[in-house]
Amino acid sequence: MAISDRKERQKAQLRELILEAAREIVVREGFAALSMRKIADAIEYSPATLYLHFENRDAIARAICAAGYADFARELVPAMENEPDPIQRLQIMARSYVDFGLTHPETYRLIFMVSPEYASALSDGNDEERAGEKAFFELVGAFTQLRAANRLRSELTDAQLAEMLWASLHGIVSLKLTCPLFVSQSAEVLAQHTLQTQLYGLLDAPPAPAAT
Repeated sequence: MAISDRKERQKAQLRELILEAAREIVVREGFAALSMRKIADAIEYSPATLYLHFENRDAIARAICAAGYADFARELVPAMENEPDPIQRLQIMARSYVDFGLTHPETYRLIFMVSPEYASALSDGNDEERAGEKAFFELVGAFTQLRAANRLRSELTDAQLAEMLWASLHGIVSLKLTCPLFVSQSAEVLAQHTLQTQLYGLLDAPPAPAAT
């Protein structure tokens, strides 16, 4: 192996070491506790070494959020893209979303439950940083397809319907992670029931207008 190749590999390994240490600090103590000094102490390097790889601690915070979103999108997007039926695609989304949150609780907490400051900044980033948006756009697309087929009677926009479902799934995962005794059903079953209710409703007909 050429010396230059070995140096690049070592540089990449150190970068990942920095990010993993930062991720552990954030999950354990929150973003407010993240500092270059604390990360350096964790990996037993000088703080100056970290600045060779990242401009500052905010750059590290954004990087670990971006990696978390990329992992999240890899779980959701491919399965949804390969399903042509929009109802099936929404069911896959609900199932995959809950499965990711419960299988990777630390990553889920990091990108959705720790701090909105760094997560919201990702919408202006590169393709990796925008990975979380891909899952949302797939969700919007499913509702758009249903509307085009005249299968939606809701006056809400496709994006609003997607946000409503996403918020419901987030609530299910959050409750399971923070207050599991509160939810008697499995998260997977609850997610499917929630989706069915949002798609088909609870009432046979809308309520009669109030008397004036």
